[in-house]
Amino acid sequence: MPLLYTLKQKAVAVKGETTALYFAYRDPRTPWHARIMAALVVTYLISPIDLIPDFIPVLGYLDDVIFVPLGISLALKLIPKEVLADARQRASDPQQIKGLTTAFSLFVICLWVLVLFFIVKVVYKIIMKST
Repeated sequence: MPLLYTLKQKAVAVKGETTALYFAYRDPRTPWHARIMAALVVTYLISPIDLIPDFIPVLGYLDDVIFVPLGISLALKLIPKEVLADARQRASDPQQIKGLTTAFSLFVICLWVLVLFFIVKVVYKIIMKST
């Protein structure tokens, strides 16, 4: 039970840091190179597409266990301390997160609709060529 509790705490911490990265990305005091890193990390985390697909045994979760924490750590080191403190404060405010969750959900839904559109388009072209 303690291991499960520790993993849950770490997952909550990653979610909080990801939200803080999003707010830091939007802060004009954040340098451009930190913005790029934060944008890459946040986009990768909310994207339904992984660098290494999860169905590949062991390697599938390697990106989630190693690359994601490394990306978060690097992005956090690139952001100035005062910007990060403000971003963490905003990330802990439930009112700030409420709209953010909706925006992330809409983004993921739009991304999946776009992926499905392209899959249907490719399948349609294959079917039309074979007839």
